[in-house]
Amino acid sequence: MQLIAENLTIERGGRTIVQSVFFAVPAAQALILVGRNGAGKTTLLRALAGLLRPVAGSMKLDGGNDELTVGEQAHFVGHANAVKANLTVRENVDFWARYLGGHDGAETRIANALSTFALTDLSEFPAAYLSAGQKRRLGLARLLLAARPVWLLDEPNVSLDAASTAILSAAVNAHLRAGGIVVAATHLPLGFESAREFNVAAMSGREAA
Repeated sequence: MQLIAENLTIERGGRTIVQSVFFAVPAAQALILVGRNGAGKTTLLRALAGLLRPVAGSMKLDGGNDELTVGEQAHFVGHANAVKANLTVRENVDFWARYLGGHDGAETRIANALSTFALTDLSEFPAAYLSAGQKRRLGLARLLLAARPVWLLDEPNVSLDAASTAILSAAVNAHLRAGGIVVAATHLPLGFESAREFNVAAMSGREAA
C-alpha cells in the first residue's frame, strides 16, 4: 500500500499555496510535513482529507479501496478537537465510535481508546471541565475508534505535555508497525518510528526522495 500524490497543486483564496508536489508514502512509514508558517502544511493535509479540492494533480491510496477517496480511508485530526463540551468524555467517544465504525464491536473500541489515551478515569467527566491537554487526548482518541489505513495529523501534539506526547507516539508507532500510513504536520519532535521529513515549501515542484 502507498499513499501517492502526483503534481499536486492547491489554491486558497485565488493564491497558490502548494505547487506541483510529488510524494509517495509506503505502508509502515510516516511522512512529517515541516516548513515555516504558511508553507502549506495544513492545506496539503486538508486536501488529502478531501476537505479541499486540488486545482491540478492527483492523490490515491495504491493498494487501498479503489472505490473510496483517500479522505474516506483516512482519519483527519486538525487543530480543532471535535469535542462536544456538554457531553461526557465517554459520550464523546461513544458518538465517534458508532459514527465512524458502526455498532459492532463498539464497546471494545471505546474501552481501548479510553485506556490508550489515559482517559478511563475521566470517562464520566463533562468535556467542558477538561484541560487543554485532556481535550486534545480526547480528540486524538477517535484514531482508535475505527480502522483507517491513513492517519492525517495536523500538529497532533499541540497542548500535550511530555507524558501525553509519549502516549500519542506509542499509538502512532503501533499503527505504523501494523502497516498503517501517517502524514503529520509539526513544528515539534513527534517521536514517530520510520519517519522522514518533507519540507512542503522547499519541495514544491520536486519529488520527495
